[in-house]
Amino acid sequence: MPLTNHVILITGAGGGLGSTAALALAKQGATIILLDKSIPKLEKVYDAIKAANAPEPILYPFDLAGANEDEYQELADKIEGKYGSLQGLLHSAVEFSSYTPLASQSTKDWGHTLNVNLNAPFLLSRVLLPVLQKSQMAAIVFTSDSSARTAAAYSGAYGVSKFALEGLALILAEEMESSHKIRVNIFVPGPVDSPLRKRAYPAEDKAKLPTMESLSAAYLYLFGSQSSGVNGQTIDARTFHL
Repeated sequence: MPLTNHVILITGAGGGLGSTAALALAKQGATIILLDKSIPKLEKVYDAIKAANAPEPILYPFDLAGANEDEYQELADKIEGKYGSLQGLLHSAVEFSSYTPLASQSTKDWGHTLNVNLNAPFLLSRVLLPVLQKSQMAAIVFTSDSSARTAAAYSGAYGVSKFALEGLALILAEEMESSHKIRVNIFVPGPVDSPLRKRAYPAEDKAKLPTMESLSAAYLYLFGSQSSGVNGQTIDARTFHL
C-alpha cells in the first residue's frame, strides 16, 4: 500500500471531513494519529479503521483551543519519541457556530474561533516542523473554505480565520520551498454533505451534494507521492482530477 510506514496526524479527526480523511489514508497503509477533543467521536473513527483491517490508529484526546504551548510541545515530543518522524499533518479541525454580522459577533466567540481555526494550526505546525523535517518527504495540508474566501457577509470570525489560515499556509510554503522536504498546500473541500454544511445551510437539499467520501482521492493525492514537489498550491475538490 502506498502509505505504508507513513504516520499522519489529523486534527478534528472525529469530525466529518477529518474522519473521512483518516479512513481513506488508513486504508492505504498509513498509521493515523487521531486528534480531537471528543473521545466518543475518536473511538467511532478508531473502530471504523480497525474494521477496515487498516493499521491500528492512535487516539489522542486534545483540546486545541484550551491547550497551552507546553501541551502542544508535549504532543510533538511524544510523536517524535514513538515514531521518530512524521510524514503528514492535516489541519481539519474547525470551529463554526452560525453566520453572524460582525456588529453582533461576541468577543468570546471571536477569540474561540480564531484559536481553533488559526492559532492552533500555527502552534501545531510550529512544534511539529522538526519532527516532519526528519522525514525524507512530508506534507502539511490546511483546510480552507470556498465560501469564506469570497469575504461573504456574515461569515464573521470563521471567514476571517480562513482568510488568515490561507495566508499562514502560503507563507509557510514559501519558507519550506528550499528544503525540498516538506510541501505545504491548501485543500478546499467545496460543498459536500458534511455536518458543518448542515449547520451552515440547514434548508439545503443535501441529496444534491457530493458525499464526504468523494474527497478521498484528493486526500490520497495530497499525502501521497503523486503530490511530491507540489507546494504552495490550492487544491479545490470541485476541480480536482488526477
